This record gives sequence, C-alpha cells and structure tokens, in this order.
Amino acid sequence: MQIRTLLLLFSASTACLTLQAETQNEGIKDTTQIGEVVVTGTRNATDVRHLPLTVTSISNEKLNENFRSSILPTVMEQTPGLFLTSRGVLGYGVSTGAAGSMKIRGVGSGAQLLVLIDGQPQYAGLMGHPIPDAYQTMMAEKVEVIRGPSSLLYGSNAMGGVVNIITRQMNQDGCRTNIRLQGGSYGTVQADGVNRFRMGKFHSIVGAQYQRSDNHRPNNKFEQFGGYAKLGYDFNENWKAFADANITHFNASNPGPSYAPLLDNDSRITRGLASVSLSNSYQYTSGTLRAYCDWGHHSIDDGFNIGGTPRTSLYKHDDYIAGITWYQSANFFKGNTVTVGVDWQHFGGSAWNEDKVSSAKTYLVKDADGNLVENQHADEVGTFIDFRQDIWKWLTVDAGLRVDWHSVVGTELVPQGGLSFHLTSDADIKALVSKGFRNPIIREMYMFPPATTDLLPESMMNYELAYTQRIGKRAHIGANIFYIKGKNLINTVRVEGRPRNVNTGDFENWGVELSADCAISKHWSMNGNCSFLHMDTPIEGAPEGKIYVGATYHNEKWTVAAGLQNVNDLYITTGDNQQKENYTLLNATVSYKVLPWMSVFAKGDNLLAEKYQTYDGFYMPKATFMGGVTLDF
Repeated sequence: MQIRTLLLLFSASTACLTLQAETQNEGIKDTTQIGEVVVTGTRNATDVRHLPLTVTSISNEKLNENFRSSILPTVMEQTPGLFLTSRGVLGYGVSTGAAGSMKIRGVGSGAQLLVLIDGQPQYAGLMGHPIPDAYQTMMAEKVEVIRGPSSLLYGSNAMGGVVNIITRQMNQDGCRTNIRLQGGSYGTVQADGVNRFRMGKFHSIVGAQYQRSDNHRPNNKFEQFGGYAKLGYDFNENWKAFADANITHFNASNPGPSYAPLLDNDSRITRGLASVSLSNSYQYTSGTLRAYCDWGHHSIDDGFNIGGTPRTSLYKHDDYIAGITWYQSANFFKGNTVTVGVDWQHFGGSAWNEDKVSSAKTYLVKDADGNLVENQHADEVGTFIDFRQDIWKWLTVDAGLRVDWHSVVGTELVPQGGLSFHLTSDADIKALVSKGFRNPIIREMYMFPPATTDLLPESMMNYELAYTQRIGKRAHIGANIFYIKGKNLINTVRVEGRPRNVNTGDFENWGVELSADCAISKHWSMNGNCSFLHMDTPIEGAPEGKIYVGATYHNEKWTVAAGLQNVNDLYITTGDNQQKENYTLLNATVSYKVLPWMSVFAKGDNLLAEKYQTYDGFYMPKATFMGGVTLDF
C-alpha cells in the first residue's frame, strides 16, 4: 500500500475523530482524560510535551481490554511503527523457529531493541535478545514505548527503541484481588491473578499465571507458569524502597516450517529476575538507585526432520546479567532539569551440548584465543548527562551525552539533542537528532564458528520531526516523519572459505507515523494509528505499511471492543527468494458485568479467517475464540 493511501485513510478517520471531539457534550464527566506524564524518556516522571522523543503510552485499562495474558499483541496494535512476529495461539518460543521478533521502524533484529521492566534491562546474557514469553499483562500498570533510539539513557541494545513495562501500583490503603480464567480454541487455557495490598507505609503486589495451548499445528504445544512479587515500603513522603522478583518457566515445541516439519524440537526455558531499589523525591530533585539480576536456564532439543534421526544431545545454557543503575534529576532554576546517571552491567554465561545418555558436556563458548571455556562474560559501564531547559514559554531545549565503555569493544560516545516548540497550550512541534548503538553480544564474539572479537558496535543516527495536537481533554492526534541511517551491522560472511562475523551492513530507512485517539462520549471511544516505512534494504519481519483502528463501547454492564489491523508488504523472506505478506485482522471482545465483582467475556481473533504468516513457513490459525470470567474483589 502506497503512502498516499495510508495518509488518505488515516486523514479521514482523524477528521471524524476531530469533529466528534469538538462537538461532544460539555457536560460529560471527564473519566478518560488522556495522560501526559511519562517516565521512560527521562527516567523520572516528566510532561511529555517537554521531551523531543516520540513516546507511546498504553494504559492498564487498554492492556486488559481484550483479556490477553501477554502485553505484546496490544503493544503492537497501539504503537505505530512497531511489529511483532507470531506463530500460534500462544507462545513465541526461543532458538530456531522462534517468533516474537520485535522491530520499530524496521530496526530490532537480534538485540537492537531493548525491553525494560521498571527501567531494568531484560535480555538473555549470552544471546542478547529479549524473551517475549516472559512479558505478562498481570504485572503491568502501563507500557511506554520509545519509537527510536534511546541509547543516551539506556546504552547498548536500545539502538532501535525501548519497550518499558511499568509494574502495578497500589496507592491507597486496602486489598484488591483480580482473577481471570479463560479457555477456548485448540485446547487453550489461561489463568492469572493479581493481589494488591497496602497498609500505611507497606504495600505489595503479588501475581501468578498459567497458560497452555495445543496450538493449531501438530507438535506445537506451549505451556507456561509464572509468578511475580513486588514489595514496597515508604519511609516518608521523600524516600521509598522496593524489592521485586519474577520467575517464568515455559515448555515450547517448535513444529518447524510447514514445508519442512520437525519432530522433538522442544525447549524448556526458565527465566528469573530480581531487584532492590531506593528512590527519593523532593521538590527540586528526585532519583533512584537500583541493583538487579536477570538469569536464565535453557534446555533445547533441536529436533529432526520427519524420516531423519533423533539428536543424541541437548543444547543447554545458563546466562546472567547483574547490574547497578543510579540516576538523579535536579531543577537548579526555573524551567531547568538536569539528569545524571551511571549504569554498570556484568553479563555472560555458559553453553554446552549435553549427551542424552551419558550427560557428558561439550562446551561451546570460546575465549579470546579460540579455546573452549566453561564460562565467558563481558562488562559495560556507562555514564550520561541530560540537560533540559524551557526557554520562554514556547521552546524547550534538550541535549545529552553518554559515554559508554565495553570491556571488549571499547568506548562509544552517544549524543542526543532536540527542540520542542509549544505553538499553543495544546499543540507542539518537536525536532530530534539521536544516536543508537548496539555492542556485539557474547554469541557473536565467542560462540560457534563465525565468532570473532574483532567487531565494532552497530550504530545508527535518527532524525525526526513530530507534531502533536490535543483537542480539549479528550482527543489527541500526532504525526511524525523520520530518517534513519545505520552502519556496521554485524553479518556472517565467508572469509577465506570460513564463516565469520564482520561489520558489513549499512541501511537507510525513512517513514511516516500517524496516531489519533478520542473519547467521543462517556460511552464511546476510538483510537487509531498507521505507519509507512521505506527500507533501502528489505528487512525480514518488517512491514512497509501498518494500520490499526479500534473502537470501544462501555456502560455500567456492557463493554464491547473491536479492532481492525491491516499489514501491508510484510517481508517474510528477503534476497533472491523475496516473499511479502498482506493481510487484515479483525478482533472483537464482549464482556458483561454479572455482579459488581464478576464479569463474563467472549472474544474472537482473526474473525475474517485470513490465511497469513508473519514468519516464513508458520501460518497463523484462522478464526479462534475464547471465553472466560473475571473476579474483582
């Protein structure tokens, strides 16, 4: 779909939203006012109008509107320019055949996009990529997405953007419990519950979830258990302490592509994280000190083709990340905010093939001389300063610099600068120049035949211009254009007849993103977004066009939500066998409040029964249906 078609469709929907917003009843109670405060772009709560970054914020209400256990499908719908691959009703998996690859503006392959939980990095210490099956709705108060580089604040892996999961909160004394049970197509069962408690200075959030599905193809089962706990204590109105822990275990079977099915391609994955933090907040300064760890144990049988021979060994690895992060913001004079911070990470792990009979281990990680070793690691230290100043009432200037040091690669400088022009109290124009980068990961430097330590960081420059307009308290529209130029992408090529990881890739992407949302009345709301992406070099898992339009009706008893998503020119494969996919999905959910504390719901996905794939050889199911009950007390 060409860009003019995208703009025409979106302009028509935006005009309708604008007209309805301007003519709405002034007496309607304001229960859906659009929030303007974000934390991901600065690490502390900030009015988004004063940030040059493009940030999408998705509320807990929106995340739970379709009763999904994973945050990612909703985040993809609500965020222009973000796309996520899938392979079944439930489960993304890991290793070969895994889905869940996230890209923002075409960038995100491997470890180019960073997932955070309360600002804490989440990725596998050896392989460097996020673990999409671990990001559950039960823990999320909201999700903020930075569309574009955020390496100034978050260092390596934030090259393409950031998805920050902000965990649940309990701000008033009392006890609240939310339980959700559901089941449906292909033997799918999901259950999750969250308890929130507060008594004076002490507060806690505890959650658990279970889900399983046979999925729509043979040998494609998925099962997952998870738990989350967050404890907090408020010493006074200025100082607060938190401790949290999360553990997820899932068993995922990969059926292989439809043209080359696999048997026994099974993964057994356990991931955990824990952190402790101390926060301060005063009139003119605020900050946080956090120590954290993230670890995983992976056991994978790579399986075999039908008619082939079962493998005699399992691939296993243990990985870890340990880190400390600190930042402090201060307002030295009117309209000024200066934020400084320091991050340290130690990451790595061990990988081996383990004989199924004798349990003998063959290690797979090398040292700098090419000798196999039991464990390998690296360290990264970064420090940054971000300066923001309001100049007059109509201009905010933002500038920052990060100095990042990697124990193998060396030092990287990361500049960022932007302007926010406040045209009126409701309209802003923003201009941004930012750099993103990604250091080589342990796998690229020390694992498997292509490994080499002679690698430079991948990097890119992002140039962006954005316009935002608020219409009263209930409507918002946004538009932005961007240009990205990347270099030093790490690819595997043959050097002197042998595979080798080298910095050979360059790319240029540019595009347009539009978004709008409107609370039409106390019962009706609508939202939509679309994006167009031009890539000089096609990228697998990145569409050229994406449109989403959603509508919600709500009264005291009934809630009806529907969403229509069109994906155009999605690259399934590239190169000589280039393959694109185009499809339109219709999803809908209906819920009814039977009692003040109990609701029942039914939902359907892909109601148009489209045959489509987002990953080569993994066609998605046609129409699927789920039903269930929620209990709130």
